[in-house]
Amino acid sequence: MNAVEQYARAQIVTDADAPQAADRGAVPVTLSYDAERAPRTVTVRMPGPGNREWTVPRALLEQGLRTPVGSGDVQVWPCGRVQTVVEFHSAQGVSVVQFDTKALTRFLRRTYVAAAPAEPVPH
Repeated sequence: MNAVEQYARAQIVTDADAPQAADRGAVPVTLSYDAERAPRTVTVRMPGPGNREWTVPRALLEQGLRTPVGSGDVQVWPCGRVQTVVEFHSAQGVSVVQFDTKALTRFLRRTYVAAAPAEPVPH
């Protein structure tokens, strides 16, 4: 298995165009990874108008679980012990999204399993 896709609920902290869910802004977000096509990046897709998909360096997302980091249009930082904030900048504005750190950690672990070389089959 070289591809990983995981759904997570995230809290949109700022974004005027984001739909507001009944549970105070929590929206379904898709995290995806393809070891063959883009082994160093993950894709984050959020619902909403326009292109709401960002490509994020996997190492940046992992490092942002522990310490504030940024690269280009993406900033990531821990928010307490159980939340991680990801800030996306685009021509349409800024989206600040808060994830459960456990969900991001679980997803990243799955990407490393997917990227690991396959064990040779004994003859």
